[in-house]
Amino acid sequence: MNTVVGLVSFEDVSVDFTWEEWQDLNDAQRKLYRDVMLETYSSLLSLNQCDAKPELILKLEQGSGPWTEDAPNQSLPGYFYSPKDSRIL
Repeated sequence: MNTVVGLVSFEDVSVDFTWEEWQDLNDAQRKLYRDVMLETYSSLLSLNQCDAKPELILKLEQGSGPWTEDAPNQSLPGYFYSPKDSRIL
C-alpha cells in the first residue's frame, strides 16, 4: 500500500458556506463555526503551515460573513471579532 503523507493547508480543512447556507445556521452554530475556523488557523499557524492569512480568516476577523458568494447584506449584526484577544464578541 502506497501512502503519500503531505502537509495540510487551511483550505484543506476549512468549510465554505454560501450566503443562503449561512442564513440557515442559528447564532450558536455561527459562533461555533467562527471559533473552530479561528482555532484551526491558529493551530496551523503555530505549526508554521500557513504562508499567508487566508481570506476567510480576514473576513472573520473583520466581523464579515464567511460566505463565498456576493450577498445583499454582508454585515452580521451582533458579531465582532477582537484580534487583540482572539474572541468573537
